[in-house]
Amino acid sequence: MAQSESKKIFFENLYGAGKAIAVLTSGGDAQGMNAAVRAVVRMGLYVGAKVYFIREGYQGMVDGGENITEATWESVSSMLQVGGTVIGSARCKDFRTHEGRLKAALNLVKLGITNLCVIGGDGSLTGANLFREEWSGLLAELVEQGSIEQQSVQTYSALHIVGMVGSIDNDFCGTDMTIGTDSALHRIIEVVDAIMTTAQSHQRTFVLEVMGRHCGYLALVSALACGADWVLIPEMPPEDGWEEKMCQKLSATRSRGTRLNIIIVAEGSIDRHGKPITSSIVKDLVVKCLGFDTRVTILGHVQRGGTPSAFDRILASRMGVEAVLALLETTANTPACVVSLCGNQSVRLPLMECVQMTQEVQKAMDEKKFEEAVKLRGRSFENNLKTYKLLAHRKPESELPISNFNVAVLNVGAPAAGMNAAVRSAVRVGISEGHKMFAVNDGFEGFYKGQIKEIKWADVGGWTGQGGSLLGTKRTLPAKHVGKIAEQMRTHNINALLVIGGFEAFLSLLELLTARGKYDEFCVPMIMVPATVSNNIPGSDLSIGADTALNAITTTCDRIKQSASGTKRRVFIIETMGGYCGYLATVAGLAAGADAAYIYEEPFDIRDLQANVEHLTEKMKTSIQRGLVLRNENSNENYTTDFIYQLYTEEGKGVFDCRKNVLGHMQQGGAPSPFDRNFGTKISAKAMQWVTKKLVETFRQGRVFANTEDSCCLLGMRRRALIFQPVVQLKGETDFVHRIPKEQWWLKLRPLMKILAKYKTSYDVSDSGQLEHVVHNRPKDSDASVAM
Repeated sequence: MAQSESKKIFFENLYGAGKAIAVLTSGGDAQGMNAAVRAVVRMGLYVGAKVYFIREGYQGMVDGGENITEATWESVSSMLQVGGTVIGSARCKDFRTHEGRLKAALNLVKLGITNLCVIGGDGSLTGANLFREEWSGLLAELVEQGSIEQQSVQTYSALHIVGMVGSIDNDFCGTDMTIGTDSALHRIIEVVDAIMTTAQSHQRTFVLEVMGRHCGYLALVSALACGADWVLIPEMPPEDGWEEKMCQKLSATRSRGTRLNIIIVAEGSIDRHGKPITSSIVKDLVVKCLGFDTRVTILGHVQRGGTPSAFDRILASRMGVEAVLALLETTANTPACVVSLCGNQSVRLPLMECVQMTQEVQKAMDEKKFEEAVKLRGRSFENNLKTYKLLAHRKPESELPISNFNVAVLNVGAPAAGMNAAVRSAVRVGISEGHKMFAVNDGFEGFYKGQIKEIKWADVGGWTGQGGSLLGTKRTLPAKHVGKIAEQMRTHNINALLVIGGFEAFLSLLELLTARGKYDEFCVPMIMVPATVSNNIPGSDLSIGADTALNAITTTCDRIKQSASGTKRRVFIIETMGGYCGYLATVAGLAAGADAAYIYEEPFDIRDLQANVEHLTEKMKTSIQRGLVLRNENSNENYTTDFIYQLYTEEGKGVFDCRKNVLGHMQQGGAPSPFDRNFGTKISAKAMQWVTKKLVETFRQGRVFANTEDSCCLLGMRRRALIFQPVVQLKGETDFVHRIPKEQWWLKLRPLMKILAKYKTSYDVSDSGQLEHVVHNRPKDSDASVAM
């Protein structure tokens, strides 16, 4: 639907009045399932429908009775941060039989339920679709048995199914990220980071076995995120003779002075002949061939447990709301669908098309068509594999192309977690493409002072997991020092620039573009990769570092809320970073279950503050014990955090008390999240490939000369794709006074946060997903795992 055709649903409309929706979780549990259940329940109640829990998955549907209970608003409170699924999940043999499905149909009809939201893997969703296809036949049978009246057949003639994929393996085709995958990656990376310190102490090799019996996504992405030396996955078994190649790689890494090796093995790894490759086989091989001190760590169910990440909470909340909208819009002829995310865009896909493609992957693997299996997994999986090979395996000098180009990399602006992963990626891709790479310390300040040195492949080893900026970064803009910078460019013969940073990096490129008129040295390809916790860069929906900051805020909010458990009713006022950009406050508010989030982009006055206090007072009179209010640091110069704290304290007297917290620079620190490591790695690799292409295009008569608009670009994530955009064209999209883009996609998430906090607000459904087909749901440059 076009943006202009704004279509809103209102609380007063009771869009779903008279409908009954049931939600169940089935198969293996995954972190984030509770957030999905919460969103389905609250959105269902918001539109006026009755909502039911089906406990213990399909078993509960077959057994009926107390397993199917009506849900209330309060029944899903305080579950957002809980891992697993609080409504239970079970494998159910009974539902696989016709008699079992007949019992399940009777239990649903008794309660008038004809809308099912199923959260599970492909087996659970296939079972739901079979149930839907048999529905009319099952009702006819129940009439024959005298279990229901003929009238019920007309009233409940069609069963509507919408699926959400909850699986830590990310093994379902058609969706970029399944609920639980990001949290599982967090568990793996936490373990890898911890293991690296002990491995370095003893010069050990560690073999880590991660989940993924039929899908190597977790193994591959965690290998990419931690810079593992070797990875083994079921979709792409190693070539014959891999044992010798692996040992040579490990030996070469040690000879360059590295004190540890990490090998990641997916539990379903096989060789080209279908023979299993286990972690113990790999360990024995390393010990036998190299004599290295080697240990095995099998992560097991640790990957399923723990608190869901901010990404999984937001994904599940968005998908839960989308699932309810999809159920309300279905007709008897609409196929069962899966709600999914492509880039940061909601999409709906026919359930069975996704299931069939998922089964095709397994079929290709069984038939040893491994390249086909990788392609069927999707563009994201394929890109991950290519990028890993590019960064992990150094080509011999003799095989490298000779380009004679010098490329400089620098960080500009405030530090952001993931910057180091981006620098490592740029350096290694640049070297692989034959360039000589130069590192500039301390941004443009270091540039004009001549703090420039060549950086080699081994120099960036182990950088992916490091927070902050190892190159050093400053906010200094180049305009005052262009003459000296041009001189340094000439001295070191710099032929291209890759700038990784925030709003200052964007301003810097605009200044260098202007300086081209005076200095030919700046007539070279220049590209910016956005990296800032504020996520305030025009031309990109996401920035490196924002996900790590979101997780820091969300985790802190969880702890702060928990500190009030068992005490009297309490409201916490929390101030977040972001400058004038309200991204962190809004999205962290959605992830942490905030009652309000005050931001600059959505002006508020004393009446709004009063309404929020009254709303919280009303909620506190029920069983809700804790409230959470987020405020962006520059949301309003008069309504400061102190003012809001004092107002809430005064107005809440006798009902709740208040506490305030200013989170400060803890949002900028810490090790980067798996998302930021991979986003930084992949976006930077793509930027370097663009640099190579532009260098070749603009090399004339023995020199590089690039003075067109499209030779000075920003590489950003836009909806579903990574796009190169000339910085000069982004000027019109920018509010330079407040350092934010004029239009921001995440503002559409604000009504969602308000609905889930029980506000009677309108919700724009014009941007909700439309039914698409699996084969055609990817644009050419889509890069799936940069989804939000």
